[in-house]
Formats: sequence, structure tokens, C-alpha cells
Amino acid sequence: MQRRPLVAGNWKMNGLKSSAAELDKIIAGARQLVNAELMVCPPATLLQEFATAARGSPVAIGAQDCHVLAAGAYTGDISAEMLKDAGAQAVIVGHSERRRYHGETDAMVRGKALAARRAGLLAIVCVGETRAERDAGHARPVVRAQLDGSLPEPADDLVFAVAYEPVWAIGSGATPGRGDIAEMHAFIRQRLSARYGDVGQGTRILYGGSVKPANAEELLTIDDVDGALVGGASLKAEEFLAIAAVCG
Repeated sequence: MQRRPLVAGNWKMNGLKSSAAELDKIIAGARQLVNAELMVCPPATLLQEFATAARGSPVAIGAQDCHVLAAGAYTGDISAEMLKDAGAQAVIVGHSERRRYHGETDAMVRGKALAARRAGLLAIVCVGETRAERDAGHARPVVRAQLDGSLPEPADDLVFAVAYEPVWAIGSGATPGRGDIAEMHAFIRQRLSARYGDVGQGTRILYGGSVKPANAEELLTIDDVDGALVGGASLKAEEFLAIAAVCG
């Protein structure tokens, strides 16, 4: 089954209004890439401005988190509907930094994925093991539990992506070997197909964790790797576009 690669940039807590210049460069470069879908996920303060700038371009704009509910007395939180209203087309949920620093459980992530579907956003659901869990031989059971607990039940309108991000690789400069990535992505594909059938076969599985231009070709040409969730390298248009060019 053909799945169009998605290369999404997670800017995390980085970016000011002046960062719009990098988005402009990404948009200009994206016009030369026909095989890959590009997405930039800026901080919430830049979301509406970026969505306006990217309207009609090949670059989609996503958000980094959302609340489970559509509205309410939750100071500082942002609902999926608010993100949609600001121009977002997708939202990352369950990133390891949210799980670690904000105590998000699989059930909470699942609620956010459902909120994304309710608002008409693509949910990019993140899963991945720690170094200790991998060293103990528990990588598969950990990822299986995260998939089972974080993803919604099958539904006719269910559309999502999965990002496999080994926690120990994020921001470390280290990446798993090709064989380890291929094995985990094949495992995730098997779990998705068993649970969702054709939807699971068509779901894109992204790799994330220290993706940069120097290793992009090695990582993004592995079977069942349907793109990347890029962190630090997505802050610079030149680096982000070089990664996307492997798919585009």
C-alpha cells in the first residue's frame, strides 16, 4: 500500500515572531518536493500566524498538544477545537516529554487523540521506550502497551499517524541501528493491521529521535518508515528541507 511520507517538524518551546523567516524558507523549498508532505508544528503563540502564512502552500501547520475537552475552566490549556480554529491541521499527542514532564498516561493520550478526531485534526500519536526499558528487553512490551492504551478504537472516520520515538534517542544524537528500527516499525505495523485492518495498513508510522540531514537517508529508507518527526533540525529550514528531500 502506498503511503505518502510525512516529515513533521516539532519546534517544541522554541520560536518567536522572527522565526517566520524560517517558515517562509521551508514553504519555498517545499514547492520543489512533490512526494512528501511537510508539516511544521510551532509553539501555540505562533500557530495562527504560521497557518496564515502557509495557507495555500504545500506546508501543513500542526500543534504540539491539546486538551481532552472542547472547552471549560482549564486555565492555560488549549482545546483541539481552538487549534483547528487557529488554522492547525494536526496535533502531536503523547510525546515523551509530555508523558515524562506532565505525567500523561496512555489513557490521557487516548483522550487527546479522540479530541483531535472530534475537531477534525490529524493526531500524531507518539510511542517509544526508555534506554532502561530497551536494555532490559522490554521495548516491544512497552510500545505495545502504549499503542493499545493510547490509540482510539476503530471507527469509520478514524485517521491518525504514529510516531515511534525511542526516548533515549531524542536530542541525544544517538539513534538505534537500522535493524532495530525496522524491527520496531514492522512490529507497530503488525499491531495496527491486526487492530484496524486496512486503516492500519494505510497509517503512516514516522520515526523520530535525533533525525538530521546526515542520517536522514539511512533512517527514512527503512521499510515501514513513512517519514519523520523531527526536533531540533526542523528549526532551520536548510536542515529540515534536506531531511524532507530524502522522501521528496
